[in-house]
Amino acid sequence: MLIGVPAEIKVHEYRVGMTPAGVREAVASHGHRVLVQSGAGAGIGFSDQDYLRVGAEIVQTAEELFERAALIVKVKEPQPVECGRLRDGQVLFTYLHLAPDPAQAEALLASGCTAIAYETVTDERHGLPLLAPMSEIAGRMSIQVGAASLEKAHGGSGVLLGGVPGVEPAKVVILGGGVVGTNAARMGLGLGADVLVLDRSMARLVELDSVYGPRLKTVFATAEAIERHLTDADLVVGAVLVPGAAAPKLVRRDQLKTMKPGSVLVDVAIDQGGCFETSRPTTHAAPTYEVDGIVHYCVANMPGGVARTSTLALTNATLPFVLSLADKGWRRALSEDRHLAAGLNVHAGRITHSAVAEALGKSWDSEPV
Repeated sequence: MLIGVPAEIKVHEYRVGMTPAGVREAVASHGHRVLVQSGAGAGIGFSDQDYLRVGAEIVQTAEELFERAALIVKVKEPQPVECGRLRDGQVLFTYLHLAPDPAQAEALLASGCTAIAYETVTDERHGLPLLAPMSEIAGRMSIQVGAASLEKAHGGSGVLLGGVPGVEPAKVVILGGGVVGTNAARMGLGLGADVLVLDRSMARLVELDSVYGPRLKTVFATAEAIERHLTDADLVVGAVLVPGAAAPKLVRRDQLKTMKPGSVLVDVAIDQGGCFETSRPTTHAAPTYEVDGIVHYCVANMPGGVARTSTLALTNATLPFVLSLADKGWRRALSEDRHLAAGLNVHAGRITHSAVAEALGKSWDSEPV
């Protein structure tokens, strides 16, 4: 199969869909051809020569790459100009996050392509293996960007996350104890913060308690509990996820008035619409804004800030699926792997994932394969 790896064009996005090591596997071990757009990996230290050495063909323009390749492997959701280049019968494998993005959904439907989303591929343990590496990174980053946002020069209250002898540390409240929340808690504890995790799963809270013990406070998530802990929080991390669906809104605008001025909200769920009512997507170029004296950090591609680490972690997870799609073709690959089949979001002008369809108010095709 002819695989295409375009350069990402989203603002401050330096990741790339395949590393030279992944291209080598596809070409040398599986007999496929790989087109890589010139400069696609330059932002994280992978040169065109690195790709040429492992058998890739370098193409100069995205137009040529999209026109020739049967399978497009990306990182971020296709931008409007990229949606316009997709065609009937072409397979797109990338993050999509369609629930909060009806414009992208309409563009993909109009293209006729087959779009498989990293974020809804599942595994035997009911996990999301292609979302997990980026969730781990985003969870860890949420604490470091939150700590920076608390600095007075960045609009924060001027609180040091870990405190110092004689001065109490910051209070970090984490909404959600999944992959993002667990990694945020680990980093927060490591920096000496006072960390509390709220989750609606008692089983998950028991697991967190067994790992971290009394260092980590755990609370069952109710509206009352969230409201109560917002009042003295210095940093709140939104770490909730409903696969394929829009994130639930857990903090209302009127609740911001109950928070300490200069406290910080970091919304890791922003790709799925955000879990704070006042969230709106931002970029690494302008990551924060204020609402009612509360700093909001809502960067929609947080792991892109550590693009080399993110690319290596992501492609470790995606490569087996890329090779399966290329070796077998998408129909056979999905029919033989129900977990990969869960990633199918759009096919031939139809929504094919129930949660995505519900979020967008559309009908869905339950048996596209």
